[in-house]
Amino acid sequence: MRLRRSDLKSRVNANLTLKYQSKGITSFAGLELFRRYLKLIKLPGLIRDRLGPLFNGHDFSVVSIMMLLLGLITTGGRRVHHLGYMEHDPVILRFTGLTRLPSTRTVGRWLAEFDDKRISALRSINSRIVADSLQGSGLKALTVDVDGTVVSTGLKVSGAARGFNPHNRKRPSYYPISAYGAELGHIIRLENRAGNVHDGNASLGFLGRVFDQLRDETEAGLKLCFRMDGAFFREDVLELFDSEQAQFAIKVPFWRYLNLQQRIAARHRWQRVSGEVSCFETELEMKRWGHRLRVVIYRKRVHHESRKNYQLDLFDPNTGHWEYSAVATNTELSGPVLWSFMSGRSAHEKAYGELKTGFAFDSIPSQQEQANTAWQLFSVLAFNLSRAFQAATTAPKRASDEKRTTLYRFSAIHTLRYKLLNRAGVITFPQGQATLDLGSAPMIKTFFEEVRQKLEIAA
Repeated sequence: MRLRRSDLKSRVNANLTLKYQSKGITSFAGLELFRRYLKLIKLPGLIRDRLGPLFNGHDFSVVSIMMLLLGLITTGGRRVHHLGYMEHDPVILRFTGLTRLPSTRTVGRWLAEFDDKRISALRSINSRIVADSLQGSGLKALTVDVDGTVVSTGLKVSGAARGFNPHNRKRPSYYPISAYGAELGHIIRLENRAGNVHDGNASLGFLGRVFDQLRDETEAGLKLCFRMDGAFFREDVLELFDSEQAQFAIKVPFWRYLNLQQRIAARHRWQRVSGEVSCFETELEMKRWGHRLRVVIYRKRVHHESRKNYQLDLFDPNTGHWEYSAVATNTELSGPVLWSFMSGRSAHEKAYGELKTGFAFDSIPSQQEQANTAWQLFSVLAFNLSRAFQAATTAPKRASDEKRTTLYRFSAIHTLRYKLLNRAGVITFPQGQATLDLGSAPMIKTFFEEVRQKLEIAA
């Protein structure tokens, strides 16, 4: 039936009067379903066991404050003082198990109490969540991407230093490093560092702790394959992979003594990878390191002058412009498959982007390094939990591919907030039964019922 235009219009004359009186109204209705999932995976008990003994003598329990911070970050809060906008919200109170929320100063002082021992316990909570997701996935092999990212800070923030900060070169920063499980879509481990460190020089201890974590928290027999950029192309890193019997694919820098340019100049036949990319294989004997490596060298045709074209003097400029790269690996992947495999590292960069834009990873809540490190771990924890929640409820499975990307097609956190977490609602009590009323929109009803049913099946 076709409606008349007059049936579609509504006249708006005066402005609405604003009131702030009604109780039971919430802006975070979807947190009720998220709370059910966290209860299902026994997160409160895990927090109580691993962090509870380290926090004594507080009015608010460690479980309540941690759930409050996870709720804040998951729903889009970027500062501790944003907790003030959640005050008296009934779903937030249910989510934290409190009758009133702590003040922002109380939460700030609680963050400042974190030391190395408490940070280690907080990190172990994340490692347990990753291990549970890994066990539930049934994976026998895991691809691990390792890389760092820059987080700019203020001038008076402890633990920060001037270093590689491409957008604010003179500003102090942190340079946290993380290991990302490509198939899981989870951050396996994150450690904060000063901004003046080099990935290669500081990576060996981190990689050793990643191996220890996966060995302690997961079942034996899990095969690991690491993907990394050229900063990790080091003798001690390769020796660690040999001792751990792990596979790797690492970008190779074009150092002069490796003679990669001469091999490229002497090469006449290249294997086709795609319309713009070709490759060939060679062996690289590292006499200084005592290693013989399989290396695949790639060239990609570009139609513009590139900053990476420092090898162009090897060729006739009339042949066009090329970008060159090389990958050292102990895998059996062919050159074309290895190109796709290394392209899968972009998912780690996207995870960093979502952490910063969606989970307040780049916020600096304190001038104390330990408090800021704890905040980063809360951000990672919220990120991993949101993805585990989607895997258990709404995320469709995706086919495996050569890039080794996630097993599920995850929605961005902004999409999840719009569709679920940040929906408005009101708590009513018909016949004494606490009820969350979400309105009459059909799409909201369909989506919420789908999530609720999935959680009931999982329970």
